[in-house]
Parts: sequence; C-alpha cells; structure tokens
Amino acid sequence: MIYLIRHGKTDKNKANVLQGRSDQPLNAEGIKEAEDAEKKLGSIKFSHVYSSPLRRAVETARILVPCFEPTLDDRLMEMDYGPYEGADLKKPSPELIAFFSDFVNTPAPPGMESLKSVVSRVGSFIEDIRHLSGNILISTHAIAMKGALEYLTPESNGSYWSKYIGNCAIYVADNDNSNLTVPYELY
Repeated sequence: MIYLIRHGKTDKNKANVLQGRSDQPLNAEGIKEAEDAEKKLGSIKFSHVYSSPLRRAVETARILVPCFEPTLDDRLMEMDYGPYEGADLKKPSPELIAFFSDFVNTPAPPGMESLKSVVSRVGSFIEDIRHLSGNILISTHAIAMKGALEYLTPESNGSYWSKYIGNCAIYVADNDNSNLTVPYELY
C-alpha cells in the first residue's frame, strides 16, 4: 500500500500565507496533528519512507515512523509558487484568485510552476517506487499530493485540484502487483 500524507500545520499555514518551498518547521499544532495521524496509522509497518526535503514534511515523516529515517526526494516538494510565495491568502492578488478558483481551466500565473509539471514530477517519483513491495509512506504537501492523486487517477479529469486536503490528511492506494488502485482518503 502507498500512504500519502500532507505535512502538519506550520505558522505560515496558520497565518494563511502561501508558503510553497519556504522551509518551515511544524508548529505545536502540526506536531500534534502528526502524532494523531501516527496513532491512526496504528500498527502499520512501513518498509519504505519517503519525504519532500522541506522540513515540515520531514518532521511529519519522522513523527509517523520514528524508527525510519525518510529518503528525501525533490520531486515531492511543494509547487513552486515563484513570485507568489509568501502571498497573503487573506488578500490574494487577482491572478491568484483566478487560479485558485478554477485550477482546471486557469493556467498558473507567470513565474509559477504549472500543474502539468507538478503531476509530471510527482508521477515520475511514483513510477520509480511502483516496483517496491510492502507499505510505503510518502510525506509531502497539498499541491504535490493533489498532483500525485491526479497522476494515480487520470480519469478524475482534474477533480483533485479543487479538493481541500487538510494538514495530515492521508490517502491510500493499493500497490499490489504494481497495479495502483484509485486512492481513497483514510480519514
């Protein structure tokens, strides 16, 4: 099984700031969210643990599987928001409003990574791990996770882009015999 988790909350999440690739640690609430997720995963034994190299994702992975140092992979990083990183999401620019209101039909603003690129890089990572057996944990970010879900279910036609994925949300896909099933939300 492949378990995809979004990292726990950071101070920038709490402040409604577009943090993108800034390297933020978990705050106290984020640590608690990861600890709660670890309890929900219960007795699952992971044979492989992967994480975005950004601190919040690495900390989440370490809390979930403390006996396993995660393998870091840049392809699991959050979307590159370019000049929009650090934007106040309480007062977003008109181009951010348009993009976040309709991901499927509105291209990313200039300087921001495209959704197609996100799906491609996360999909490349998934292809590289498909042959692995056992339970695999992937600690990543909201848009990167949506890219993975879109890759795993191309028939979704972009429906994951508009889905809210909260901090420490977990999705699971069956990877038996290298056949990936449609992912489902664990909780």
